[in-house]
Amino acid sequence: MIDLIGYGAFFLTMALIFSLVTLGLNLQWGLTGLFNVGLAGFVAIGAYTSALLTTPDDAARLGGFGLPILAGWLGAMVVGGIAAALTGIATLRLRSDYLAITTFGVAVVVQLVALNAQKLTGGPFGIGFIPRPFGSLAETPLLFNLSNLAVVSAVTLVAYLALEHLSRSPWGRVLKALREDERAAISLGKSARFYRVQAFAVGGAIMALAGALQAHFTGFIAPENYLPILTFQVWVMLIVGGSGSNPGAVIGSILVWGIWAGSGTLTSALFPPEQQARAASLQIVAIGVMLCVILLVRPNGLFGERPRRARLGKRAKVAARESGS
Repeated sequence: MIDLIGYGAFFLTMALIFSLVTLGLNLQWGLTGLFNVGLAGFVAIGAYTSALLTTPDDAARLGGFGLPILAGWLGAMVVGGIAAALTGIATLRLRSDYLAITTFGVAVVVQLVALNAQKLTGGPFGIGFIPRPFGSLAETPLLFNLSNLAVVSAVTLVAYLALEHLSRSPWGRVLKALREDERAAISLGKSARFYRVQAFAVGGAIMALAGALQAHFTGFIAPENYLPILTFQVWVMLIVGGSGSNPGAVIGSILVWGIWAGSGTLTSALFPPEQQARAASLQIVAIGVMLCVILLVRPNGLFGERPRRARLGKRAKVAARESGS
C-alpha cells in the first residue's frame, strides 16, 4: 500500500510537470494562435540553465555555480523567456506551417547543441548530481515523492491561477482578438507583433520552468530527454484537454500521461525483454487511438469551447427570412 501511494505521488508529480508545459503551449496556441512545435527546445533550455546554476563545480564543463534551487528555477524562467522572445521576434512574421517549421528547427538546434557542446552541457553524458528538493528524504521514497508532489503542485497552482487571471485581463482579451480577427485588432491600435512576442515569451518561460522542475526532480538530464516525441506528447495533451482551456490543459496532461505510463507498464509485463524495444511503439499507438476517439466524440477536446448554437426561435426567424427572400 505504501509503495502504491509513493508511485501515485511520483506519477502525479510527472503529470503536473507536463501540465506546466501544456499550460505554456495553451497560452501560445489556445489563446494567441501561435503554432509552436519546438517546445521541447524551451523545456531543454530551462533544464540545462537550472542545472548549470545549481550543480557543484565540475572541471569537465562550464557552470556549476552551486546556487540554491530557487535561483536555478528563476534563472531558467529568465533565460527561457529571453530565448522565446528572441525566437518570436525572428519568426512571428511567419504564419501557420512556416512558423511550425521554424520553431521545430529551433528545437532541433537546441537538442544538437546539448548533444555536442560537451564543455557546456556534458554532451551525450548529460549532467548529473543536480540537487533535488528534499534530497535528504531520498532514502524514504514515500516522503520524498510526497514532498516533491507538494512543491510541484504549488508551482503548478500558482502558474495556473496567473494564466487564468491573464486570460481574463485586457491583455488576454487582446490576444484572443488577434487570434480571431487580426485586422480588426490592428484597426483598434493594437500591435500584433508586440503582443505575440509577449505571449511567446511568457509561454516559453513557463515551459523552461517545467524543464527545471523535471531536472531537479529526477536529478539527471541528457539530450535524449528532449526529442520531438516530447512535443508530440504535449500537443496531444492540449488537444485532448481542449485548446484554449487552462483546466483542459491540466486534465488532458494527467489523462494522457496516465495512458502513456500505463501502456508502458502493460507492454513490459506482456512482452519478453527481447521484444520490449519494438513493443514500446504501442505507447504511441495507444495515444493515437485515444486521440482519434476523443476527436470523434468531442472535436474541441474535453474542456474546449463548443461552438454556440442558435436558439430555436432564432433558427425559425433565419429560416423565414431565407424562404421569404
